[in-house]
Amino acid sequence: MLEMRRLRLLSELARRGTIAEVARALAYTPSAVSQQLSALEREVGVPLLERSGRRVLLTPTAHTLVGHAEAVLERLERAEADLALARAEVAGILRIGAFPTAGRAVLPSAIAALVADHPGLEPTVREIDPAAVAEALRAGDLDVALVHAYDLVPEPPDPAIGTERVFQESMYLAAPRAWPGSGEAGEKPMRRWQGVPWIIAPPNTSCGAMTLRACQSAGFNPRARHVVDDFSTVLALVAIEQGVALIPELALDSPPANVALHRLPMRRTTLAAYRRGADSHPSVRAFIAALQRAAPGDSPVGGGRRLCGCGHPSRSETSPERPT
Repeated sequence: MLEMRRLRLLSELARRGTIAEVARALAYTPSAVSQQLSALEREVGVPLLERSGRRVLLTPTAHTLVGHAEAVLERLERAEADLALARAEVAGILRIGAFPTAGRAVLPSAIAALVADHPGLEPTVREIDPAAVAEALRAGDLDVALVHAYDLVPEPPDPAIGTERVFQESMYLAAPRAWPGSGEAGEKPMRRWQGVPWIIAPPNTSCGAMTLRACQSAGFNPRARHVVDDFSTVLALVAIEQGVALIPELALDSPPANVALHRLPMRRTTLAAYRRGADSHPSVRAFIAALQRAAPGDSPVGGGRRLCGCGHPSRSETSPERPT
C-alpha cells in the first residue's frame, strides 16, 4: 500500500522542482524528504527521480503517480466534507486567508453574517498575498482564501486548488487632477500617460504584472518612479503629483479630492480558493455564501459604487456601469 504522505511529497516536488523547496514549504528537513522519496521508490520498484544539477527531475512513471496522488488527495477532501455534512451543525475552526483590500471592504460583513448564521463556527483570518495562498492551502494552514485575478494576468491552473468566482470590480487609472489631460475621458485613457512617471506594485506580484501588461497593451512600457504595494500609499503619492497608477475599485473607498479617476475596460475578479474536493465542505460553502451576500453591487458578480465623470463618487448610484 502506497503511503499518502510520500505521494504528497512527490506531488510537491513535481510542482517546486527542488527537495530544498519541498522541505521549506512543508517544514521538513531536506534529508527527511530525500529519505521519504527513496522509500517511495523502493515501494513502487521503479526509478522515480533523476538528478539534473541542483534540480530533481521526475521520470514519466513519477508524473503518472503524481496524477494519481492529486486525485487521491481530492477524494480525501471530499470524504472529510461528507463527514462534516453528516454532523448536526456547521461548527469548528475555519481558517481564512484574505488580501488587504478584500479584507477591509468585504470580509468583516461576510464574517458577521457567517457567525450569525452558524454560531458554532469559529472563523480565523490571516492576511496573505494571493501568490502565497496555494502553498498555504496545500500545507493545510488555510481552509479557504480570497484571491484575485486580473483580466490581463491569467493565473495558471493548479491541479490541487479549486476556485469559485465571488465578484468583479472595475479598474481605474488614478492621475493628479492638476495634470493636463486628467479631466478628459477620451477613448484611450492609458496611452496619454505613457510619458509620465508611474507608481506600480512590485513586478513579481499580480498587481505589478497587471500594470505592466496594461501599459504594454497600450503600446508603451511604464516609467516606474515608485514601487509600492499598498493602494492607500499609491493614492497618496498620486495626490501629491508623484505619478499615475492603476487602482481597483475596492481600494477607492475615500480617494483624495485632487485625484482624477478614469474607469478602464478591464476588471479584477475576486475568487474563493480551496483545496480541490473541499468545495462541498459545509464550512467552506457557508463562508462563500456569506461572501456573495457581502459582495459589492446587487449581485454576486458586480461592482461597487459608481465613479462618474473623472472620479467624483456618485451619491445617487450604488453600482458602476459596465464597461463596453
